[in-house]
Amino acid sequence: MKKSTIWLLTFIMAMTFIGLLYVQIMYMREMIRMREDQFSEGVKRSLYAVTTALEREETRHYLTEDFAMLDASVLSSSGGFRPDQTQMVNGSINFQQNPAASAETPVEDIRINDDIKAGAATSLQSNHADLRGQYIYQKGLLNEVILTILNQSSNRPIRERADSTLVRGYMRTELESNGLDLPFEFAIVNRAGHTVYRTDRFTPPENDEKGSVYVQALFPNDPSSRVNYIHVYFPTKANYIFSAVKFMIPSFGFTLILLVIFLYTIIVAFRQKKLTEMKNDFINNMTHEFKTPISTISLAAQMLNDDAVRKSPMMLQHTATVINDETKRLRFQVEKVLQMSMFDRQSANLKLQEVDANVAIANIVHTFKLKVEKYGGSLAADLNAEDSIVVVDEMHFTNVIFNLLDNAVKYRREDEPLQLKVTTSDMPGRKLRIEIADNGIGIKKEDLKKIFEKFYRVSTGNRHDVKGFGLGLAYVNKMVRELGGEISAESEFGHGTKFIIVLPLTKL
Repeated sequence: MKKSTIWLLTFIMAMTFIGLLYVQIMYMREMIRMREDQFSEGVKRSLYAVTTALEREETRHYLTEDFAMLDASVLSSSGGFRPDQTQMVNGSINFQQNPAASAETPVEDIRINDDIKAGAATSLQSNHADLRGQYIYQKGLLNEVILTILNQSSNRPIRERADSTLVRGYMRTELESNGLDLPFEFAIVNRAGHTVYRTDRFTPPENDEKGSVYVQALFPNDPSSRVNYIHVYFPTKANYIFSAVKFMIPSFGFTLILLVIFLYTIIVAFRQKKLTEMKNDFINNMTHEFKTPISTISLAAQMLNDDAVRKSPMMLQHTATVINDETKRLRFQVEKVLQMSMFDRQSANLKLQEVDANVAIANIVHTFKLKVEKYGGSLAADLNAEDSIVVVDEMHFTNVIFNLLDNAVKYRREDEPLQLKVTTSDMPGRKLRIEIADNGIGIKKEDLKKIFEKFYRVSTGNRHDVKGFGLGLAYVNKMVRELGGEISAESEFGHGTKFIIVLPLTKL
């Protein structure tokens, strides 16, 4: 797949995810807004109903007091009129008969009853006049009660007019009737902003930007200078609002999972693309690396077919040496590839033994110095470690040091003689430190953390004048870790590179 195609798919998927997240966020915001509007409307209706109930309660209070006086005045003006004798029923007078009276009345008592009826009719007219007067009097008293409520009610202490227990009961009832069954706290505040009283847990935020405190005027018909307000605070309002959109959490979770999978897929796609490029470079380098010894061996074989060469012992010996050297070179390259394959399968067999690292490195330096001097460079060894006995596979340990020295030669600077230095030193915790430093072209920061990856080669190395498969440092890193050590690199582009190997010493 082309890189441009990958970028196009990445862009399309990114825009899709952005659009999906935008729709989800906007939907959630709209749901929260609608929930808050419904909540606010329900609270406002409840507060209005509470203030109305308090006004009715205050009216009942005044009526109760004045009706007590009204009852006394009615009894005194009725001249001892007994309610058990006459009752007003739907605007008419109802007489109560004596239960002890016989159902059968003697004939001689009819005249007496007629006299009683005539007296009752006269008394009824008198009672109608009395009741009319009482009605006019009661109407006047009711008018006085209304005037008292209008003129004197605001003079009562607000604690009496809006008792906290009464207010809490009204609030709970009204909120539940509006479907808002959640805890609340409230306070009564006067016009000047001073708190008259409040509940124990009334602690609203100082800067109420979210509108969590709702305010309603108590007794709005009072004079403006005496108006008090009820402040209601809902501590769990946020949880109540959030409960309307909590079902969106799985949606966001699934979207996040898809996003992670998408990012992982894109990363894998680019890695595969880069791996393909590195493998192509590997194949190209391997072709050139193998082509040289194969061509040399082929040429030597052709020379052996020449009678003149076969008759000359010196030429024959030279040709045989060339074939042997090129065969070793070819076998060494093949072994590096096979070694990496074995390590991937974790099937390598190491022949561990105690080796004096100072002695082994000194032998390698002595052998490798000729190659460094061939390019006009110098190789110095500063083997100062007092305890240098390590348990390693001697062949692989030698290959590790050789690879690092060989890399220094390959990536030397053309404008300055190569300077190589190998040092050993003791470290705390019974460890040996080996440093291999050069003044070569160095490694860029972005490449430094990838140089130990298989098939990876820095950009300056993807040229055929510097041969390699991108396996050398991967092999070095793998071997050092197999031997229980650690390897790291320090480099500044254009100023050389330093490789640091730390190996554990033998146990006492």
